[in-house]
Amino acid sequence: MSTVRRTFLKNTAAAAVAAALPAINFAQTPAPSRGHFAPQSGAWRTFDVTTRVDIVKPQGVTKVWLPIPSVNSDYQRSLENGFSSNGVAKLMQDGQDGAKMLYVEFAANEPKPYVELTSRVQTQSRAIDWSQKTAAAESADTLRYFTRSTALIPTDGIVRKTAVAATQGARTDVEKAQKLYDWIVANTYREPKVRGCGEGDIKTMLETGNLGGKCADLNALFVGLCRSVGLPARDVYGIRLVPSAFGYKELSGNPASLKGAQHCRSEVYLKGYGWVAMDPADVAKVMRLETAEWIKTTGNPVVAPVNKALFGGWEGNWMAYNTAHDVALPKASGEKLGFFMYPVAENAAGRFDSYAPDDFKYQITARLV
Repeated sequence: MSTVRRTFLKNTAAAAVAAALPAINFAQTPAPSRGHFAPQSGAWRTFDVTTRVDIVKPQGVTKVWLPIPSVNSDYQRSLENGFSSNGVAKLMQDGQDGAKMLYVEFAANEPKPYVELTSRVQTQSRAIDWSQKTAAAESADTLRYFTRSTALIPTDGIVRKTAVAATQGARTDVEKAQKLYDWIVANTYREPKVRGCGEGDIKTMLETGNLGGKCADLNALFVGLCRSVGLPARDVYGIRLVPSAFGYKELSGNPASLKGAQHCRSEVYLKGYGWVAMDPADVAKVMRLETAEWIKTTGNPVVAPVNKALFGGWEGNWMAYNTAHDVALPKASGEKLGFFMYPVAENAAGRFDSYAPDDFKYQITARLV
């Protein structure tokens, strides 16, 4: 049995600094009590995020695709990646959106296929200063690209009709974005029974009137509504890593086991401000799940600070993978992915269920260094 060990995408200066820092054991760190939710930028943290996949019942040739953090921005630095496996592993990326991934192929006679990927990232919280307009202009091609339709996010028909009605009276980009954010919070809701993070089929949501879902549904709807009225917007697909510094259990990750911690956020481009953080789906999550009773108003003291902060900000206890849609996985037999936020695998029996990590079988953990 051969084992492949490699490191790639290495930012040596940043990685050397991060490697010299001690690790923090969250198991020995008391959980914070819930407090005023007000993330602020400025404090970078470094994380090692490890994804381990073990194929329990291999059937023929097995292929695995693991998302790699490929976002470098004012809120994240994607540093380096290392892996070990008894398969043939290769760094690849989606040709359209540049979503990076580790692709591993296992021979049909490999009895216990496995791969372990560790990605090092630095993250910080975000909070827009609405009194300052200092952002550099984005290219026209990029802005045009992020107003396009995708398979699950059309920008015409009922999507545009809904957005036009919701933004009546809005004159500026900021006013349009605020009205659409408020529309999502007021009209959609967190539905815990939805599998994984949802599917993000926004046209079906609007046509059926079933506006319950999870982050990949609600934030995709926000993105689609924005795009349909000319506001460039995008989903950012990632995973929560550690507890919220503000004590919100539903806005936290358990670093010892991040199965089910995947979470997508959104950004909208606003003139003078650049790409601005948005997360109306997390407002819905706090309203539905943070307390024993379903909170129905944003004026509630538990919800109000979250509703305010997530229009223009988010907490840096989360890592972004990519902003890709309609992802064609290299060498895959199955259909395109609406988004790429979970491990994916195929074998002779077909594609695995990424929303069932225990059957799959995979585990994700995080370590603060």
